[in-house]
Amino acid sequence: MAERDIIMVRQKELKLLHVIHKAIEGEITQARAAEIISLSERQIRRIVKRIREEGDGGIQHRSRGRQSNRKKSQKLKERIIKLYQQKYKGFGPTLATEKLFEINAIQISDETLRLWLIDAGEWQKRRKRSTHRQWRPRKEHCGEMLQMDGSEHDWFEGRGPKCVLMAYIDDATNKVYGRFYEYEGMIPAMDSFNRYIKKYGIPMSVYFDRHTTYKSPSEPTIEDEINGTEPLSEFGRALTELGVKLIYAYSPQAKGRIERQFKTLQDRLIKEMRLRGISTIEEANRFLEESYWANYNKQFMVKALHKDDIHRAVSKGLNLDRILCIRTEHTVRNDNTVPHNKKLYQLEESFPKKTKVMVEDRVDGSMLIIYQDRRIKYTQIHARPEKVHQEKRKVRRQTIHSMPADHPWRVSGNFMFKRQELRKQLRKAAA
Repeated sequence: MAERDIIMVRQKELKLLHVIHKAIEGEITQARAAEIISLSERQIRRIVKRIREEGDGGIQHRSRGRQSNRKKSQKLKERIIKLYQQKYKGFGPTLATEKLFEINAIQISDETLRLWLIDAGEWQKRRKRSTHRQWRPRKEHCGEMLQMDGSEHDWFEGRGPKCVLMAYIDDATNKVYGRFYEYEGMIPAMDSFNRYIKKYGIPMSVYFDRHTTYKSPSEPTIEDEINGTEPLSEFGRALTELGVKLIYAYSPQAKGRIERQFKTLQDRLIKEMRLRGISTIEEANRFLEESYWANYNKQFMVKALHKDDIHRAVSKGLNLDRILCIRTEHTVRNDNTVPHNKKLYQLEESFPKKTKVMVEDRVDGSMLIIYQDRRIKYTQIHARPEKVHQEKRKVRRQTIHSMPADHPWRVSGNFMFKRQELRKQLRKAAA
């Protein structure tokens, strides 16, 4: 029992003794004593009898000092501590109790395990101190707003390379979805969002930070200023075409739900993958899809204020692969070639000068060249043809004759003045 609880019990016993002694001495009736300390008259008579026989010690409860009937055995405690040290090292008490029940069929409360781990020096009490921020109420419908972000972390604890978890959380229900990628960028964002909407539908809005993947760093053009729009990244352009509203956060705390989820996942998900020996992105994504998200959402999802799911279904005529891709416009060169990503491609059709085509980099790694909504066949030029070097013709240079230093005009004075005088004399002679 904690020291604070012991003090409270002592104070309660002193108050009870004070009232009982007054009843024994006849200052108040036993009925009045029962009213003061909120006990029945029958219980008061029992206490009075015990105090007369045993003294003030008779006020103590008979169970004091006795071992609880529900106390776990020392043998079980030692077994659990040993299991924790060998298999669940670093697990929090709550997660450790879940794994002990799932894997070892041992049922124990998380608070009991916490106390045992503290006694064994395997856990420390932690106080959460954070800056108070105004609470924002959840959205009312599932699909009304998603929070999206990527978390780069050592998810495999050194068993594999560092990678990024691209994750989504529904603001109304706390439903989480995500996949692992090698980096946080345009293609991973588009691929993960494509998979999300194929599974759940198109959300009304997405809330994310100002990473260049989500918000273009370009300055607004004159056309943007006239229309009152902002430059969009390729991901922003794709979401706009799907009718999704873009919301940008000005601080990590603004999208606190996804940030807190990453903190939870960096504890729970890492340990789940450790137990299964997962060390590659492919194995991790298979584990997430097959079982982890279903179990995680079942445990941590909350009910939305309204039960209607307002995700929009993907219409049949909507080509997600053409929308969720990186588009780049290029001008066809005079030799019907197109440069793209430091490579050169030969088109198998002829085009007039200054014709513009659209190059689409798809999430599956393929590349398409589109002109007027139709695909253009092309081949990559791996080696450019060498230029034929012709022999240069010798050009006869005109020699410039300069007057020697001892020329009369140089010696006699100003060269320009003498030349002008000579021209005047020639004109007079000709006249």
